[in-house]
Amino acid sequence: MIPNTRVEDTRENREVVEFVEKYREAVEARNVPILLSLASVNYFDDMGTPAGEDDVDYDALKAGLARMHEEVLGARYQISYRAVSFAADQHVLVDMLYTGWFRVNTPSNGAQWKRRLEPHRIILAREDKGYKIISGM
Repeated sequence: MIPNTRVEDTRENREVVEFVEKYREAVEARNVPILLSLASVNYFDDMGTPAGEDDVDYDALKAGLARMHEEVLGARYQISYRAVSFAADQHVLVDMLYTGWFRVNTPSNGAQWKRRLEPHRIILAREDKGYKIISGM
C-alpha cells in the first residue's frame, strides 16, 4: 500500500495520489490559480442532486473559488485516501475521506475555525499529458 493510504502501491496509483496532493496543497494555500489549473475546462459537478440549480461547471467553479479566496481566511485540509479506480471510460475515481478546517469570517463572531469531515470522490481525466479534475473539487 502507498504509505498512509488504503491504495495499492503502483506507479499509476502513486501518480494519481501525487496529483491529488497538489490539489490538497492548493486548497490549504487558498491558491485559486493553481486550483483552476488542476481543473478541466470541461469540469462539471451535479453535486449529487437531481436538481440543476446547484450544478457547477467551470465558470461556476471559477466564481466559487474566487469567493472562497475572499471568505476563507485560512485552511487546513487532510485527505485519507480510500481507493483509486480506473474506469472503463478512462476516468479515474479517487475515493477519500477528507477533514477540512476553514477559518471563516462570521458576521456575529468574527473569524472562527469551522470543521468539515466527510467521504468524497474526485473524478480525474487524462488531459494535456497529465490529469485534470473533471468533478468533485
